[in-house]
Amino acid sequence: MKVLALDTSNRPLSIAVLEDANILATTTTTTHQKHAQYLLPIINDLMVDCGFQPADLDRIVVAYGPGSYTGIRIATATAKVLAFTLGIDLVGVSSLQTLALNVTTEGQLVNPMFDARNQNLFTGLYRIKNGVPEVVIPDQHVELSDWLAQLAKYQDESIVGLADANHFTNDLPNTFTMIDNLDNLPQAANLGLYGQHLTPVQDIDAFVPNYLRLTKAEADWQKLHPEEDSNSYVEKI
Repeated sequence: MKVLALDTSNRPLSIAVLEDANILATTTTTTHQKHAQYLLPIINDLMVDCGFQPADLDRIVVAYGPGSYTGIRIATATAKVLAFTLGIDLVGVSSLQTLALNVTTEGQLVNPMFDARNQNLFTGLYRIKNGVPEVVIPDQHVELSDWLAQLAKYQDESIVGLADANHFTNDLPNTFTMIDNLDNLPQAANLGLYGQHLTPVQDIDAFVPNYLRLTKAEADWQKLHPEEDSNSYVEKI
C-alpha cells in the first residue's frame, strides 16, 4: 500500500510517503506556519523523490483535529481533494492521537496537549496497547483545572505528557514526565504507519475537521440566531 500522510494541525508541518511498512520519505518542519503555501510543494518534492505519481497512491491519512482552525482545515481540504480526485482511500486520525503515537512503551498512559489559550487545552488521555495509543479519556476542549480533576483517578500511575506549549506544565501532577524535542513533534511517518490499519471514511464529501469547539464564525452565527437549530450554520433560503 502506497500512502501519503500529512499533519498541519499546529505550528509543525509533517508529511510522509510510505509503501507498506517502509518509510520512503518524510519532512517535518517548525520554521513557519504558512502551511497553505508550503504543503503542496513539499508533497510534490517527496513524491518526486520516491519516484511516485499521484495515481500511484492508494491511501491518504490525515490528522484532522483538534488544533489550529486554519491548520486542520488546510490538511483536511487537501486530503479530501486528493482522495476524491484520485479515487483512493481517506483515513482521518485524531491530531492528539497522532502525537501520542510517539510513545510506544506498553501500558503507558500518554497525555498529549495542545494549547487552546486562556488556560484551556485540547487534550485526551491514551494508554499504549499493542504498541499504539488507545483512548482512555476522549479528546476534548477543556479548562486546565477541569482536566486535572479528570486525571485525578489516575494519580497512582505515571503519565507521559506531550505538549505544543509548556507554560502550563508547572500545574501538572508530579506523576507527569514531560517529553520534549523530537518526540514532542507530530511525525507523519508514524501517522502513515498507523493509518494503514484503519477503516477509511465512507463519505469523503462529508468528512470535516474535528474542531472540538465552535469556530468564531459559528459562535457569531449562534449569537445572531439563538432560536435556530445549532446543527447548521448555513443560512436557509
